[in-house]
Amino acid sequence: MNFQKVEFLVSAASPGAFPKNRLPEIAFAGKSNVGKSSVINRLLQRKNFARVGGKPGKTIHVNYFLLDGRCYLVDLPGYGYAQVSQQEKDRWGKLMEQYFAANRITLGVMIVDYRHPPTNNDITMAEWFKQSGCPFVVVANKMDKLKKSELQPNLAVIREDLELPEDVKIIPFSAEKGDGRDELVRAILAAVKE
Repeated sequence: MNFQKVEFLVSAASPGAFPKNRLPEIAFAGKSNVGKSSVINRLLQRKNFARVGGKPGKTIHVNYFLLDGRCYLVDLPGYGYAQVSQQEKDRWGKLMEQYFAANRITLGVMIVDYRHPPTNNDITMAEWFKQSGCPFVVVANKMDKLKKSELQPNLAVIREDLELPEDVKIIPFSAEKGDGRDELVRAILAAVKE
């Protein structure tokens, strides 16, 4: 699959705007300031393909990107902290629920901050993936901001707090330096081939 061949498809504000053409969907979920867009940009080896904002909460719809005509990368609105009204947060929450209820996800890519224990929202998201039976991987972003001695202990905290089964991979990742990209590419390729 050519990760350079990608195009923006649609920014869906409601389920009616989700693509009718069903292809495998790789859904990226994470809190508002975790670097979701940066992870997508690193994956695609593009600087500003997914918009990176100075303020958390830039992704306000379900954004679909068509990857090599074979699958969709789906950038979901971030959860948790964002400088927007409660009404807007509620709208995002409803849209996310509708997306998840549509049962479209082939692989979930849940992005957490490697530096900190998972938030309650992270735990809720992991719980949803586990209960739905939807396959997912956890991308621990911002590893470049940690000392070597912190890497393993922080990974253990993430696995424990999210109560991840052994078969759920945690991919240490640096959107800044590119660490973990190859492993994430392999996870996506394996999901799309199934």
